[in-house]
Amino acid sequence: MIHFAPALNGPHAAARAPLRRSVARTLVHRAVERVANDTGVSKEEQAHNEAVLGAALRHFAEHGLSAARVARAKAEAAFFEGDRPAYDWWLAVTRTLDRRLAAEAERRAD
Repeated sequence: MIHFAPALNGPHAAARAPLRRSVARTLVHRAVERVANDTGVSKEEQAHNEAVLGAALRHFAEHGLSAARVARAKAEAAFFEGDRPAYDWWLAVTRTLDRRLAAEAERRAD
């Protein structure tokens, strides 16, 4: 959207200054009221994603470059034990570290 505004200088600029500030304040206030998370993700999902990211970073700090393979192994172990929540968690950690490896693990599980 393009907004056109009068020049800030000129013969009538001083008379328009209070009006400009008032209009600007109103427009900013309305814009702030409409601000929303533009990712389309709910707060719960966003909190889950942040938890997975934090876990993936800690896991990477502990295991280094092999972190994705270790996470995939934990996901596969949970899958074969029938622990679906643990499988989903470790698969999300794997996906955060290496999407290709996570996709491969999902294909194996199917």
